Amino acid sequence: MKLKAISLVAGLFMMGSVWAATVPNDFIEGLSNDVLTQVRGDAAMKAGDIGRISQLVDDKVMPHVNFERMTALTVGRPWRTATPEQKQALMKEFRTLLIRTYANAFSTVKDQKIQMKPFRGDADGKDVIVRSQVLQPGGDPIQLDYRLEKHGDDWRIYDVNVLGVWLVQTYRNQFGQEIAAGGIDGLIKNLQAKNAAAAKGAKS
Repeated sequence: MKLKAISLVAGLFMMGSVWAATVPNDFIEGLSNDVLTQVRGDAAMKAGDIGRISQLVDDKVMPHVNFERMTALTVGRPWRTATPEQKQALMKEFRTLLIRTYANAFSTVKDQKIQMKPFRGDADGKDVIVRSQVLQPGGDPIQLDYRLEKHGDDWRIYDVNVLGVWLVQTYRNQFGQEIAAGGIDGLIKNLQAKNAAAAKGAKS
């Protein structure tokens, strides 16, 4: 049940839409409600259509996510010495991994609601944490927090916390082991293999 909940809210994180706001809580609340509305009304997304999900991510999510920073934090110190080609490959494969990992979450979207928690940081700050929870009929609330950085008049997401577990830290532990065993190229090959296996499984 816990893993299913993580997949749901992390999947919602990946499926945001354009929503600019200067107040971080307003940004997350608007984005989250828009996400739920879109997924409920899109049969293809709820069925886990990778092409449909990927298109929406490219069109509406990426402008509001600092994915390079997210990937760099996930890879850790080895990111500094990676070549530009390796960095591009890592971002590409990491993005594909996230989309495929959480695609099944959309079939569980029904009557969930987003409840924002009081904002405790500095709304004029450059780096903040916004806290919220997903209310589920008949189920326990799911903690869902975001790390945001200020980018002009907009906010950009670079990490998400589900049930007390930050996404970046979770993957950093896994990636660290793979880098220790085979370096950056080894991590890239492992990600490519996982994504290829997932794609093959989806077609079979």
